[in-house]
Amino acid sequence: MSMKELLKIKTLGDLKRAGYQTKNIKDELRDNLINSLKSGEEVFKGILGYSTTVIPEIQRAILSRHHINLLGLRGQAKTRIARQMTALLDEYIPVISGSEIHDDPFAPLSHYGRETIAVKGDDTAIEWMHRGDRFVEKLATPDVTVADLIGDIDPIKAANLKISYSDERAIHFGLIPRSNRCIFVINELPDLQARIQVALFNILQEGDIQIRGFRMRMPLDLQFIFTANPEDYTNRGSIVTPLKDRIQSQIVTHYPKDIEISKTITQQEAKISKDQLAMVEVPDLLKNLIEQISFEARESEYVDAKSGVSARLSISAYENLVSTAERRALILGEKSTVARVSDIWGTISAINGKIELVYEGEQEGPVNVAQFLISQAIRSQFINYFPDPERFKRKKEENPYQRIIQWFNANHDLDILLEEKQQDFEKKLASVDGLSELIDLYYKKSSVKEKFLLKEFVLYGLASYSQLNRLSLDSSVLFKDLFSSVFTSDGPENLN
Repeated sequence: MSMKELLKIKTLGDLKRAGYQTKNIKDELRDNLINSLKSGEEVFKGILGYSTTVIPEIQRAILSRHHINLLGLRGQAKTRIARQMTALLDEYIPVISGSEIHDDPFAPLSHYGRETIAVKGDDTAIEWMHRGDRFVEKLATPDVTVADLIGDIDPIKAANLKISYSDERAIHFGLIPRSNRCIFVINELPDLQARIQVALFNILQEGDIQIRGFRMRMPLDLQFIFTANPEDYTNRGSIVTPLKDRIQSQIVTHYPKDIEISKTITQQEAKISKDQLAMVEVPDLLKNLIEQISFEARESEYVDAKSGVSARLSISAYENLVSTAERRALILGEKSTVARVSDIWGTISAINGKIELVYEGEQEGPVNVAQFLISQAIRSQFINYFPDPERFKRKKEENPYQRIIQWFNANHDLDILLEEKQQDFEKKLASVDGLSELIDLYYKKSSVKEKFLLKEFVLYGLASYSQLNRLSLDSSVLFKDLFSSVFTSDGPENLN
């Protein structure tokens, strides 16, 4: 019978006659995953960088009918993975109409469900629950109580129904029983107090729930997914050992392992409007630089590695990069523009809020650390485009940067305004002796726009390798010879 025909069924009797059979949620997930694997269908769409690591682990856990704990630093798509698991549920399932815990018509758990079927039999009304409504998420915080998750005796309900507190009908169910036949996610599990974690023991293993000494057998049909940050184990709490023992699969997530994957994630997640896309062109070089900032932050001695550096840093920084170029174009009355290396300094505010600094970083200050990370990103990416300047210090071979450096040593400087018109920007770069020749040497076939971006990049790259002096001013970036104004050099150049 097709799903369209099934949805027309409104009573238990009709459901029986249709030959419908229910199954528990873990079998649903398993069966639908098996079908997806056989057909080659992608299950976790948009989850990048996990195809050979995390996703196979999740698939194994689902096939094993396991509860899952996703362990990883912030910004590693743990919650997104959990939410996408609803795609493996059946599109619709039947529930007893009016049941607060989504009773299965063939195996009701609640007093309401059992009584309804006892009274109405095959005339029991059913309704169809869509898989999109079968996902429940709870953020673990220290103020969460057992009553919130499991339930409590409701004295008002007992009084209205004129029943004793020992009657099951006096119970007000908490979030977990109300999530029966659903995927239930508890985020940041270590933040849950130990005594609250203990309340989950029997639900996970035996299906019992206890409410203020009222013990009842209620084999809830749940797929639990927990998320946790390793930092939480020491800073805020821990997962108690018996609970950890009952979570059958613990899967460790990770950050993107290379720039290309990280870049794809950023392009997928960044919120850039159509107007911005039409106005601002962002060269691939700048996209690589944005991603490199996150990679530098994860290795930096100024950043707390235990806290992690979320993928949201790259996403926010990329959005700021586009907005910086867009703002310049709007101010100058330009209909379109190409993002520049200097626009990356507009990403500092995005970087500041995404990194946790250690003591040394706090001493330097968040802005200086952000500037330092940008400089390090430029330094790391520079050798992917041009020869390593360091090698010419050690070897007696012709230095391709020599004419550029000599031009600055001859008492020339270059002051690039952050809001420079394109023609003025190009004119200034063209004035640097040896710069055009260097670009033609390595990128002769590049477009005019690309060549000017590369020219600017060369100056930043040489500064990051201490071949030139770069001064970041309020409204411009000034390039001078290495030995001038050393005492006024900006923050990041002084960080080592």
